[in-house]
Amino acid sequence: MKSLTSTLLLFVALLFTGCSNSGAFLALNQTVVNLEDDNYTVHASNVSGESSAGYILGLSYSNGPVANSLAIARVNGTGALYAEALRNLWSDYEEEHGSVEGKKVALTNIRYDAEMLNLLIYTQVKVTVRADVVLFE
Repeated sequence: MKSLTSTLLLFVALLFTGCSNSGAFLALNQTVVNLEDDNYTVHASNVSGESSAGYILGLSYSNGPVANSLAIARVNGTGALYAEALRNLWSDYEEEHGSVEGKKVALTNIRYDAEMLNLLIYTQVKVTVRADVVLFE
């Protein structure tokens, strides 16, 4: 009986000392841009960046615009999935089209996908951010 109590206490302690990740790409930017003139071009379509993180003894799930993970410990990835996916998006864009420094660019039509892998002892969440890049003159 003492062994069962000790095991239960250890499990509860691990449960409360685990890690949790809740990330979302919820941005509200209100910018008024006059698109009546030919002052812009869609410079790149469907540019993407992704990021992933893996956890042990946990669960990952997506609820609308939010990807969540609840687990004992993260074993790979940074946990900052949306920020890392956006950095990778810009990095991939710059590899193909050059630096954005000094240019007037904006992301439009931003979409994201979340992919989860849930096994009994391991869970992984992967976030992909896709967008079109608009270049203003």
